Amino acid sequence: MFILTTISDLIQISPQDFSKFSAVALEDNINAKYANKVIQKIGLCISFYDLLESSDGLIGHGTGLVNVNVKFRMIVFRPFKGEILLGKISSGTEHGIKIGLEFFNDILIPPQMLMEKSRFDYAEQVWIWESEGGTEFFFDVGEVVRFRVESEEWHDQIPNAPELGDETPQERRPPYSILGSMQMGGTGPITWW
Repeated sequence: MFILTTISDLIQISPQDFSKFSAVALEDNINAKYANKVIQKIGLCISFYDLLESSDGLIGHGTGLVNVNVKFRMIVFRPFKGEILLGKISSGTEHGIKIGLEFFNDILIPPQMLMEKSRFDYAEQVWIWESEGGTEFFFDVGEVVRFRVESEEWHDQIPNAPELGDETPQERRPPYSILGSMQMGGTGPITWW
């Protein structure tokens, strides 16, 4: 679920951070730049892990910023295909079940990835699975569920263009999302098992 990724970058330290130790100032600026951001094809950056290399700081002309070339490792969220995770159901629609983790909410279980004989109840706004014995089990909002990671989707985030005339704004997709399944025994709400 979590991996370490090595990144090289130019980090700028502003004059108000000069009172800090160099390592602390670098860590703070790396976290400010990367934490809680998605890097395409790598994953969601969680936190700075360690500093591998750093150059001497060079002061930029006219700005007072110190420029430091660094090589560091970040803790990144990127589950592998087939990994089993726990999350909470945040909503259910005819398009599937949305699941959220404490720090990541772009997980979808599409209808074709649910158990056979699953259906969406429009009146209750909930997915229902009917077992072979005819018993109905509900995928209620707030339930803790176990699901399997099937694939991931990456969407490049381009800036919004100014609205021109009659054009309707396009729906923005998340930069990183996960598609999962609940078709195997043991998956679904953990209260069932």
